[in-house]
Amino acid sequence: MDRRVSESPVNHDDYSDEYLRGLLHRTKTIAMVGASPNWNRPSYFVMKYLQGKGFRVIPVNPRALGEEILGEPVVAALTDIAVPVDMVDVFRASDAAPAIVEDAIRIGAKIVWMQIGVRHDAAAARAEASGLDVVMNRCPKIEFSRLCGELGWSGVNTGIISSRRRKLV
Repeated sequence: MDRRVSESPVNHDDYSDEYLRGLLHRTKTIAMVGASPNWNRPSYFVMKYLQGKGFRVIPVNPRALGEEILGEPVVAALTDIAVPVDMVDVFRASDAAPAIVEDAIRIGAKIVWMQIGVRHDAAAARAEASGLDVVMNRCPKIEFSRLCGELGWSGVNTGIISSRRRKLV
């Protein structure tokens, strides 16, 4: 059964806003592979933001098994998750993507989303051939906030942020 949002081939160098919005709209539960319990790590920021937007985020990190991250118990592997997962968010190096994709297929996930700096074309092709939608080298937090207009609230893309030093008065 084909579960994909897009029937046509996806250009992994240039995702349309419609494609990304569709993926985020149908996502309720996210498994975050590589979630960190350290408050100063990017995965922690992303998890906190996504939880604040109503997503359930399940942290996957074998080194943090037995801990909680932002109120969610950490599991060691995707296959340890007992609830349906819509999206697998990959916070691991690109070479880990093929094994993560296999587990995502095994648990019936609908989307594999590889974070900024994570790209593996063969793993993406395998996921798509199995009916999953794929995003590579993007962050769901950034895309969600961009598509909702929130980036402008923090000064991004408004012309307010500048590399010039302010003159002290």
